[in-house]
Amino acid sequence: MSFVVAIDGPAGSGKGTITKLVGEKLGLINIDTGATFRSVTLAMLNEKIDINEEERIKKLLENIHIDLKQENGTQVVLLNGEDVTLKIRSNEVNSFVSPVSTLKIVRDNLLNLQRKMAEGKNVIMEGRDIGTTVFPNANVKIYLDATPEERARRRVKQNIEQGIDCSYEEVLASVKKRDKIDSEREIAPLKQADDAIYIDSSNMTIDEVVETICKIIKEKV
Repeated sequence: MSFVVAIDGPAGSGKGTITKLVGEKLGLINIDTGATFRSVTLAMLNEKIDINEEERIKKLLENIHIDLKQENGTQVVLLNGEDVTLKIRSNEVNSFVSPVSTLKIVRDNLLNLQRKMAEGKNVIMEGRDIGTTVFPNANVKIYLDATPEERARRRVKQNIEQGIDCSYEEVLASVKKRDKIDSEREIAPLKQADDAIYIDSSNMTIDEVVETICKIIKEKV
């Protein structure tokens, strides 16, 4: 048996931070699906593979190995054995990850990987389509949102902390562009599951969001 918490929402809504903190507080294994898509995107950029080169993408996916590990309380992302935790958050990956994530061949491959990661475990998983596609029968579904302006502000702050150079205007444009691509894509678009609980975190502190979600989960256990 396993207990699955699905947290969906747009880019920059705080899903990664909130999922990590809720997981730590309730003893749930945190699986960052966004990191898997970003890893494939980085691999394609490294190999200079265009999104239209299906055969090259297929070959890449057959040979790629993505692993998520916890080290000293921090999630480390390994791509073919290399630590790419910071590299997958670069502006270049940010600009390319949405088109890559619309590809059926990529989504099918990572869907199996994500489900396998959760087998027989109590997990909390965040992404765009966890409650609608990856785990439609999740025990708890949350749709975490915030205004585009607030999400851009958070992303800029995060990038500065990680030493990534960017401007607010550049990030806001990227956030809005990504929202459009994610919500309009044909395969597994970003949308709130019918039975998901909606949370607008625009004017909430991280602690308030964590407390709210923990309370929802505890009521379902």
